[in-house]
Amino acid sequence: MKREIRATNDGSKTLFINELNENYHSHHGALQEAKHVFIKNGLILINDYEINILELGFGTGLNVLVTINEYLKTDKNHIINYFSLEKYPINESEMNDLAYAELFDDQEFKNIYHKVHNADWEKPVEIIKGFHLKKIQCDFFDLKNIELPPINLVYYDCFGARVQPDLWEKPLFELVAHKMKVNGLLTTYSSKGSVRRVLQELNFKVEKKQGPPGKREMINAIKLS
Repeated sequence: MKREIRATNDGSKTLFINELNENYHSHHGALQEAKHVFIKNGLILINDYEINILELGFGTGLNVLVTINEYLKTDKNHIINYFSLEKYPINESEMNDLAYAELFDDQEFKNIYHKVHNADWEKPVEIIKGFHLKKIQCDFFDLKNIELPPINLVYYDCFGARVQPDLWEKPLFELVAHKMKVNGLLTTYSSKGSVRRVLQELNFKVEKKQGPPGKREMINAIKLS
């Protein structure tokens, strides 16, 4: 797929796929969207000592970076195991042009940024002490064949239903649900009625939350059983 770098309104960059006419992130702001959906309405709501995160999908790596940035703000007396699925990894040139390390104040981030993107696929890597990343190159529907610990938190960050409707239907949500702990949280930028109904059918408690800039609503869903 041909991709190009585009600026978003908060000064951070994203990738644009020409053949799909789709951005990886909101044009209103890639960084602020990631922080709002996956940190404010995701990570900070989880209080477990060991937090197992499943991300669909890795994309530009921005969600990993905002998660590490939030982890660095804590006393780091807990552990994060981060599992990220991606079928089409970005290349080194795209990584350099996105320049995400510049978005964070911590001086460690240049090294962290490269370590995240250069980490071997299919192998767990300790990016910083207490934060472990495993990138898995696969189709999302291969999730059924992937062994994971019980997942506390899901970052559901697939391309939109306009371009990939099958990623927002019951079969994939069912695979994700099977990997989650009871009381695990799924957070996503989507607020589609069809998504809410599928999650409720799979016995999630679904809550509409205020969306990130440019989007009125988003979804949090707690797995009840």
